[in-house]
This record gives sequence, C-alpha cells and structure tokens, in this order.
Amino acid sequence: MKNTHALRRWMSAATLALPLVAAAAYPDKPIEWVVPYPAGGGSDVVARILSLPMSKTLGQPIIINNKPGAATNIGADYAAKAKPDGYVMLTGDTATMAANPALYSKLSYNVEKDFAPVGLMARFPMILVVNPSVPAKNLTEFLAWAKKQPNGVNYATPGAGSPHHLATELFRELSGLKMVHVGYRGAAPAVQDVIGGQVPMMFVDTASGYQHIQSGRLIPIGVASPKRVATFNTLPTLAEQGLKGFEAYAWQGLVVPAATPPEAVATLSRALLAALETTEVKARFQTLGLEAIASTPAQMAAYAKTEREKWAKVIRASNIRLD
Repeated sequence: MKNTHALRRWMSAATLALPLVAAAAYPDKPIEWVVPYPAGGGSDVVARILSLPMSKTLGQPIIINNKPGAATNIGADYAAKAKPDGYVMLTGDTATMAANPALYSKLSYNVEKDFAPVGLMARFPMILVVNPSVPAKNLTEFLAWAKKQPNGVNYATPGAGSPHHLATELFRELSGLKMVHVGYRGAAPAVQDVIGGQVPMMFVDTASGYQHIQSGRLIPIGVASPKRVATFNTLPTLAEQGLKGFEAYAWQGLVVPAATPPEAVATLSRALLAALETTEVKARFQTLGLEAIASTPAQMAAYAKTEREKWAKVIRASNIRLD
C-alpha cells in the first residue's frame, strides 16, 4: 500500500512538472524569419548571414520568409499579427521602426506597442553611386553634371520611404539639386536598373552594392557616413568632399510580436549576440562594408526612438507622404 501511495504521489508530481519541461524546451521547432524585402537585397543578405550561426545556437532551423511590399508594411503587418510564441521574427529596419510612423497617417501596426526588440544587427553605410555613363568620379563632378540636367536627375531606391529614399531626400535638401524619385520593390531591381542605365544614380547600401562597385558596373562617388568604410578605404566621404552635415545609414534590427514570452526574447537575444561574435559573421560583414551593432533589447528600443525622431524631421521637411 505504501508503494502504491508513493507511486501515485510521484505520478502526480510528474504530471505537474510536464508544462515546465515543455516551456523549458524552447525552441522545439523551426523559427520563421520574416524579411520585408525581396531576396538579394541588403536586408535579405544580413538575415541569411546571421540565420546560420543563430540556428546552430538554438538547435533549430531558421527559415527565411521574404514578404516584400508597401515599404515593409506587408511583412511588418504579418509579423505583428503572428502568434507571439517566439517562432516568428521580423527584420525591423529603418523603414519599419523609424520612418513609417511618420510616412503614413495610419498603419495596421504600432511599432512601439506591437513589437518587442530582440537586438540590433547591422548598420549599412550608404554610398552614392552612378552608372558608368555619368561623367563623374567625385562629388564636385557629379554636382556639375546634375545641375546641367534640364529635367532634374532621376534616382532609384528600393521603394518609397526606404532608408535609401530618405537619404537621397536629405542629400537633395542639402545639395539643392532637382531630383526625381523612381521607386522599386527592393534593392536588387533598383541596382540592376542603375547598372543597366535606365536610372543614372542611387544611394546604395554597402551589402547590395559591394560586388557591383568592385566590378566597375557602379561608380562610387562618396560615402554617406562620418568616416570612411574599411572595405572602401580609398573612397572619400561626402562630408570630406564638402557636403557638411550629411550622414545616412540603413540599419537592421530583430523584433518579435510584443507578447512573446520574455524567456524566448532572451533566448533569441543570446543567439543573436553569439552570432555577431562569430569569426564567419565578422568576416562577411567586413567584406560587405557592414558595421555590426550588437545591443540589448532595451538599447535597440532607445536607438529606434532616436531614429524615429531624426527621420520624422526629414520626412516633414520633404513633405513625403505614402498614403
């Protein structure tokens, strides 16, 4: 009888412990990483670079799901409404986390209420590039050429409201040039049309433009960061060439739906930080001219807030509205 009572007590204790065991097993299935841009662009490249070491740390596959369109709003809306269980992540970038709240009078999501930051990933210095047919190798030559164009200068971007678009609007404001926006669905098609000569120029992020600059299919004019990029150390910044006060980056962070359990957020944060420290990721980032910006979730939240305030001013000054 005593053995029977002991067995029942053990079975009861084991049953009560089962939910705790299940909770501790996170993650126990593949994780979806939503990239709100087409495959081939800078955001996609960063996600694919980081997903491999993160997958090893987490012990589960990470599946990249490209959901481009509407200035990242399609992917952001999908992620915001996903089940908050730690199995859906979103690349939250300059557009989603900083620009869109000012670009749209109404969004289907709220960046501060609907997403929980996991951490920052990378910052992309922007480079002003032109098609080889443009007779310019530096900012002075580019400005001289641009001012001679009677109808202004067309410029390509990965889409309205993208960091590339905002960077060019800031450039237009500071340079006084007449410029016409030509938006695409992602960085890859925009870059291809500048290479093909359909559009003469754009601000390209280093991840999307690196190989094309190296091959000579795009001619770099200057970097939009306060200091030179190691991968392009012979290329002067635009500030060095006389465009004072100009600085523009595209940045990437990782977010999850707001109600995701804190334990899952912490697990993903640890995996992200570990990935950013790997030799392989550091090497790939350096090759692409990317700057790793590892952070805690709280630091990412503060960074995104500062960026929202900065780009809201540019958006208002340029009277950019996307609805």
